[in-house]
Amino acid sequence: MTLQQLHYFLAAIEHGTFSKAAESLHISQPSLSEQILRLEEHLGTHVFIRTNRRLMLTEAGRRLQPFAQGMVTAARQGYEAVQAVRELSGGVASFGTFGTAHHYFLTDLIEQFRMQHPDMRIKIVGYNSSEIAELVSQGELEAGLVMLPIKQQNLAVSEPVWSAQVGYISADPERLKGPKTISDLAVAPLILTEARWSTGDPIRRLLAQLAAKGGEVLDPIIEVEHQITGFELAARGLGDVIATRPILHQLGFNDRLGWVPITPPIFEVFGFIHRHDTPISPPTRVLINLMRSHLTRIQNLYAHLEAL
Repeated sequence: MTLQQLHYFLAAIEHGTFSKAAESLHISQPSLSEQILRLEEHLGTHVFIRTNRRLMLTEAGRRLQPFAQGMVTAARQGYEAVQAVRELSGGVASFGTFGTAHHYFLTDLIEQFRMQHPDMRIKIVGYNSSEIAELVSQGELEAGLVMLPIKQQNLAVSEPVWSAQVGYISADPERLKGPKTISDLAVAPLILTEARWSTGDPIRRLLAQLAAKGGEVLDPIIEVEHQITGFELAARGLGDVIATRPILHQLGFNDRLGWVPITPPIFEVFGFIHRHDTPISPPTRVLINLMRSHLTRIQNLYAHLEAL
């Protein structure tokens, strides 16, 4: 059984007759018919019922069809992946990241990418992880770095490439005595970010689930879109935020705000995503590899905080 035979088999299904299938493939009908016959000989059974009007699949043919489609698709994707490697000198890296990535490494990453690959172009957008996952799922972006988990079923997800524990952040020392439970959060003066996405945001969704499980409701006194705005408000004593220690330090608020853990522990976990059915282009693969090195650097930079 060969890929050619399976390709001809699928063409015959699509066009309904050997003559139309052969015409679509720009080959003679006898050549196509011969390959289908060899396929049937190899399988030891017929895959088509020949009628005067249209081919009909036998039960064996129906069972073969999805496997044939998978093998032909895999072969095409393999070919495209190899061709993409040959075109490494050009192309566009189309990528999405979680909203605060620009605070950590994006400028250095883009500079490194352009210095190493001046013939490649780059497009990076930063939104909430839920929005990035949706854009990658729809094919508007090629890949992304997002907070896990995601709900889209057509996306491949890498191993976790970065994680950080989420905690309670306040300017008031009295509100920083010991770990915070969900019950504590329910009565706290919360400032929640990602207002546009609300429970679509992975951390807000997780907090809402934990609150519901404990019979509590998290009712923030302030909701804003951007995390840095939440930190600025918290530094002025207008409420408290929920975030990780790395972003607290990266934004420079660690001298004005304190951090305590939430119990049970909550972590932001990040991974790369792309569509199952689409090979990653060389520029985007290069970008992902560079991003891995920057994430390792950030993880190492703040590793001492996670050990406290």
